[in-house]
Amino acid sequence: MAKALVTGLDIGTGSIKILVVKKEGEKLEVVSHIQENSSGVRRGVVVNVEEVSNILGSFLSQIKEETGEQVQSVYVNVDGSHLFSLPSRGTIAVSRADQKISEEDIQRVLQAAQTFSLPSNKEIFDAIPREFIIDGERGIKEALGLQGVRLEAEVLVLGGFSPYLKNLTQAILDSDLQILDMVPSPIAAARAVLNPKQKELGVAVLDIGAGTSGLAVFEEGDLIHLAVLPVGSVNITNDIAIGLKVDTEVAERIKIEYDSCSFKGDKREKIKISENTSEPLVFSRRALTEIIEVRVSEIFGEINKELKKISREKLLPAGLVLTGGGALLPQMVELAKKEFKLPCKIGKPKGFLELDEDPSLATVCGLVLGGADLEKEKTGPTFGKGVGNKIKRIFKIFIP
Repeated sequence: MAKALVTGLDIGTGSIKILVVKKEGEKLEVVSHIQENSSGVRRGVVVNVEEVSNILGSFLSQIKEETGEQVQSVYVNVDGSHLFSLPSRGTIAVSRADQKISEEDIQRVLQAAQTFSLPSNKEIFDAIPREFIIDGERGIKEALGLQGVRLEAEVLVLGGFSPYLKNLTQAILDSDLQILDMVPSPIAAARAVLNPKQKELGVAVLDIGAGTSGLAVFEEGDLIHLAVLPVGSVNITNDIAIGLKVDTEVAERIKIEYDSCSFKGDKREKIKISENTSEPLVFSRRALTEIIEVRVSEIFGEINKELKKISREKLLPAGLVLTGGGALLPQMVELAKKEFKLPCKIGKPKGFLELDEDPSLATVCGLVLGGADLEKEKTGPTFGKGVGNKIKRIFKIFIP
């Protein structure tokens, strides 16, 4: 049996990553993994289509040269604070005379759940079923083949700002790639770092990237909330640059080498680094930690507001899973436990022998894993319930 290529593409503020694997049975073999500094992306949003397309073109050429493989289609993330999630409900009458619910009925009720007024520059790109209701009976996860007169669906509608979604799509199409699926970054990351038990109990994933911090909350196996904040680890770097009066390159080096989210140690401890100037830079570790802690606490505070919106503050038994490059800050877990009053841990993608278990790879690994799921069973659930139904809508909305 021929090995099928599955490709994930993570377009982020700080870097763009592509991961190509060969799928043979249940095994995923890494064919290529390339990562480059991002260009043309701001806070998770493609702002320069040509720059992003050029980077993707160089990725494809490099993959072809190094492996002989031709990548033609990708599973890609969608990011940015323009993304939104809304609960909605659709209701229809079952169409068949024998009252058996058909696939057509399911599609109709999902479509009905998306029929509501939105601003002209907003688009819905997915409706994820949370439960079906048949003749008033709630809690039904799979309605196909059951009997009833009235079918309702409670869904979580996902959408975003149309011009941003079109920019992302156009950048990929301009590099001669097809889009198989577009998945919000926190949902893709969740696929790589969560297990079914966590999703059943109730869990939140906080994906801290360079320019955004994304939240995905799951309960009883379903996605119940999605939010993306326009703040990430780059903001920490900028705060260090302002606080210590250094340029951003030096601030980034300080963050990587000396950062910590909470201070434990001698208040008098000093750090000295050379900046290729006559005077070395001297600062206290405590001052650095306070700069970082203020920004991280701000991010956590905004995430707590999102949990309050859905009445899940301090009420997630499986806790909070931190992932993304920003999750690597020392003492991040300890500060998260203090802020959220929940079990907290770092989420690392597993199952790729050729890759490090690095939180910054969670999104691209999740895209590949979800894509492999979708290849395995085209009509089955992957990243969330109903994702398989999303592909046709994406092409209908965005492809010329």
